[in-house]
Amino acid sequence: MRLLHNYHYIGAVILFCIGLYTVIVRRNIIKKLIGLNIMETAVFFFYISLGYVDNGIAPIRVGGADPSKMVNPIPQALILTGIVVAVSVTALALSLVILLYRQFGTLDVDHLMRDEAEEAKEAGE
Repeated sequence: MRLLHNYHYIGAVILFCIGLYTVIVRRNIIKKLIGLNIMETAVFFFYISLGYVDNGIAPIRVGGADPSKMVNPIPQALILTGIVVAVSVTALALSLVILLYRQFGTLDVDHLMRDEAEEAKEAGE
């Protein structure tokens, strides 16, 4: 029964596993990037849920408000910063993906690795 009380943690773990599966199984770089974003979202969801308090109130001290009933604002502030960083890293990764596609004409990781191995072999001869 205690497991049902931690449904948000279970949801974060399931979401993280979906993202990890996508990164491991998919060969397309864009799909791998989407998997990484799903994993980031799972981590954000987990940290936000750490600050959750049942029947909690906003963390504003007014009068005789009980601090133990307040939601922790620190994870929320940290996650906002993390979201900004994640969006900028995703934008950078997408720009690199565009450059890869222009250079090689494909986003298939296996094909890119074969091309790189062939180029290294030709350079070594």
